Amino acid sequence: MISLLQKEFFQLALIAALLVGLCAPAVGTFIVQRRLSLLGDGIGHVALTGVALGFLTGTAPVFTAVLVAVGGAVAIEIVRARGRTSGDVALALMFYGGIAGGVMLMGIAPGGSNAKLNSYLFGAIASVTSQDIWIIGALAVAVIAVVLIFGRELFVLCQDEEMARASGLPVRLLSLVIAVTAALTVVIAMRVVGLLLVSALMVIPVATSQQLTKGFRTTMALAMLFGVVAAVGGLLGSTLSPRVPPGAAIVLLALTGFVLALGVGRFVRRGRAQESPVGEQPISAREVT
Repeated sequence: MISLLQKEFFQLALIAALLVGLCAPAVGTFIVQRRLSLLGDGIGHVALTGVALGFLTGTAPVFTAVLVAVGGAVAIEIVRARGRTSGDVALALMFYGGIAGGVMLMGIAPGGSNAKLNSYLFGAIASVTSQDIWIIGALAVAVIAVVLIFGRELFVLCQDEEMARASGLPVRLLSLVIAVTAALTVVIAMRVVGLLLVSALMVIPVATSQQLTKGFRTTMALAMLFGVVAAVGGLLGSTLSPRVPPGAAIVLLALTGFVLALGVGRFVRRGRAQESPVGEQPISAREVT
């Protein structure tokens, strides 16, 4: 293991895992709170079209994935907010349109691109380059900055959209901020866990944290910790055998943590019920001020 840590490709993979483990649950906390757990999946399918567009045009797939994913996220939010289409139907449109567009463009792209596409669909963290790290790092900084700057406003929006509107918050703008931030997170994570599994790292650590905590800030902090443990642990576990895919190992480790938290959460809630009512209160806007 020590010799492996000295190799550049593993160091880059470890940095990528840390960044994804931090960013995905941070954004996922807002998405889960707003009951849009499948938003990451929908954006991931749209990002597939962006990756295919990169192969077709000979440009960097990460760059085109960012453009298409952000555009798709904005479009779906506008459709959801202005039209009569519900959130579920809007996400379904994103699913089908993203897959169809990706398959179509990959069919047109020069031969040999299908093999490369698998690294974006299922992740290929071991092939992350220093250029990828710079891009992932820049996107990660942008995501964390949004969470830190707009955290309170986004929380109020996710709790109750009508209350947020009555409070004078720019609901439409904040909704777009969540959608765009989720799109950036999907692109950050696609090289680590793959577009087909990226939503799992945005949702599962949050769901795990919710079994153990009640406060919003505590839930997010613990979810980010679980995300890092799952990402780094899955990466280390994949080194035990070349047949173990890192992306799948990361998601399965996160699921294992959720199952364990289900059992531990029962004892935690039982202990809270026996304590006095003074203590950590349910999630409230005060916690993110």
